[in-house]
Amino acid sequence: MKNNLQRVSLFASTCVFVLCFTTANAIEPSGSRWSQWRGPDRDGLIADAKWPGGLKDHLTLAWEHKLGPSYSGPVVADNRVFTTETVDKKYERVTAFSLDDGKELWTAEWEGSMAVPFFAASNGDWIRSTPACDPGHLVVAGMRDVMVCLEPSTGKELWRLDMPKQLGTPLQAFGCVCSPIIESGAVYMQSGGGLLKLELDTGKVVWQVLNGSGDMMTGGAFSSPIISTIGGQKQLVVATREELVGIDLTDGKTLWNEPIESFRGMNILTPVMVGEKVFSSAHSGRSRLFEIGVNDAGAISPSQVWENKAQAYMSTPITIGDSLYMHMKNERFVCIDLKTGEERWTSTTFGKYWSMVGNVTAKQILALDSDGTLRLIAADPKELRIIDEMKVADDSWAHLAVDGNRVIVRALDSIVVYDWR
Repeated sequence: MKNNLQRVSLFASTCVFVLCFTTANAIEPSGSRWSQWRGPDRDGLIADAKWPGGLKDHLTLAWEHKLGPSYSGPVVADNRVFTTETVDKKYERVTAFSLDDGKELWTAEWEGSMAVPFFAASNGDWIRSTPACDPGHLVVAGMRDVMVCLEPSTGKELWRLDMPKQLGTPLQAFGCVCSPIIESGAVYMQSGGGLLKLELDTGKVVWQVLNGSGDMMTGGAFSSPIISTIGGQKQLVVATREELVGIDLTDGKTLWNEPIESFRGMNILTPVMVGEKVFSSAHSGRSRLFEIGVNDAGAISPSQVWENKAQAYMSTPITIGDSLYMHMKNERFVCIDLKTGEERWTSTTFGKYWSMVGNVTAKQILALDSDGTLRLIAADPKELRIIDEMKVADDSWAHLAVDGNRVIVRALDSIVVYDWR
């Protein structure tokens, strides 16, 4: 009897050890869901996750669903993943899936597709904007500047704003690209009619500034805004087709602005904050870091800290430590010293577009190439070190999402969820 009790005790201790070991080697939750464009803080970074040491031996398929085309990134809230699609070149649809097993929970759709100019057709004419979600609202922007707010738990429509019809604003020639941001009961969004602040609960327009035009080369927006505190003032940092602008959240007043050189207004990157400095780069322009200073009179004005010849295109970079990592227009990957602006290293060519998630703690980067190759890369300022890579899709221009131990890939024709342990 004594021996049996010893064996039971040894077995129980072993189980506890195995359970603790398994838990310790799983990814720790980030603390915030991937509920908007570029993640919890809109900077593409996760601060407190423990990632496995590779991809091929650690990444396993959890579930997938075939869908219509989309460049819109998936978002996660309340153990649901939300994704968009364009259906039959006529409708835009949002679907909620259970994050655990992929069960379809609800769908909502509306008419809203459009054709882009022929010279941009190679990049598709399907929905692009990534939704934004808080506990009671899922805000989705369609190609024709139609914003729809849905109840995340049921898909019930709470409000809709058709900007061209209700506000008389011009339709964007390339379709809506900006991803909305939710902050303190309001939604901020760049559209064909400029930058808008809406009441989150009603969709009512609070203010409208930086009014756009119907001009193909200057109207509308390709970028998505962020919110940052500069000089003690919380503000929107916005990239229009022609300039960087700081906007007062309360009244929409312009606090500062800086012209940005780009080809045909292709100022696409989301502004990247480096403390109270702002990084910007554009197609056929330059990489530039600005200090946003406040003078004795309290006026805010930008001054250039450095510039670099590196030219971005569509891939917004991430910062880890004192380095900025950016996929460029020439399809190379570059590491830039944030203090001096000097290139630390430059790679050979990859695909046309990368979406990236950076792990600040582990100093690693997950990069999803537009050709569907997922790479785990060391954030090493001395050299490019690819730790592992794995094919996860055939074509993916939507932003990668990472939530806990789940890696969520929105391929052009499907949504694919992987367990990463």
